[in-house]
Amino acid sequence: MRSLLAAFRFLTRIPLPGRPTEADELQGAVAWFPLVGALVGLFTAGLFLLACRLWPPTVAAALAVAAGLLLTGGFHEDGLSDAVDGLGGGFTRDKVLAIMKDSRIGAYGSMALVCALLLRWSLLVALGERALLAFPLAMALGRWSIVHVLALLPPIAEGLAKEVHRKGTFRLWFGSSLLTFLLGAVAIRLGLGRVPLACAAALGASLIWAWRLKVRLGGHSGDCLGATAMLGEAAALLVWIAQ
Repeated sequence: MRSLLAAFRFLTRIPLPGRPTEADELQGAVAWFPLVGALVGLFTAGLFLLACRLWPPTVAAALAVAAGLLLTGGFHEDGLSDAVDGLGGGFTRDKVLAIMKDSRIGAYGSMALVCALLLRWSLLVALGERALLAFPLAMALGRWSIVHVLALLPPIAEGLAKEVHRKGTFRLWFGSSLLTFLLGAVAIRLGLGRVPLACAAALGASLIWAWRLKVRLGGHSGDCLGATAMLGEAAALLVWIAQ
């Protein structure tokens, strides 16, 4: 349970009572990431549908996306912008890592962030009431994608990723995959279609991204893992609005 609380503390800004989270608890928290993602997606989609009662869907979607960012602190979005800045502006591994560590956002990161948030907004509008099931599962699949990259690539920077590898990743991969499978089964039971295709899309996106990181960097960093979550989420959501 301490690992579950650690997952919420790590991925959200929800103030939870109790003593501060320790490093060992963060390692086990990775297995709970899909559940946290599902709840963030449920909050975002639920707020969107409630806001639609007062405002047009376009306005409601903007408010819901903003509220979701407040809930998470833009944690994965920050990773996406840093990773794209580094990979877009750096030609060597050391230069890429140096750019990622820079707190300032560059042109590549700005463009990636705008595109990612615009895509999330448009997907909410396009999905309508289906977002109440699609968004929780998509955000769970995005967090599940992180575990694939953790399992396939070594860490290249200090932080949580390195500690997870020190303890091993198979147990975390198995726990995260089992939880994701259960969430997918619930979504199917509630009437959401194309769940296997959405899972395949998220998995495919994470594998392609892992291959790209292997070629450019030889491993991953925390920012790269944040970008992984965003890519997996977007890939899954695009499945549900495809014709």
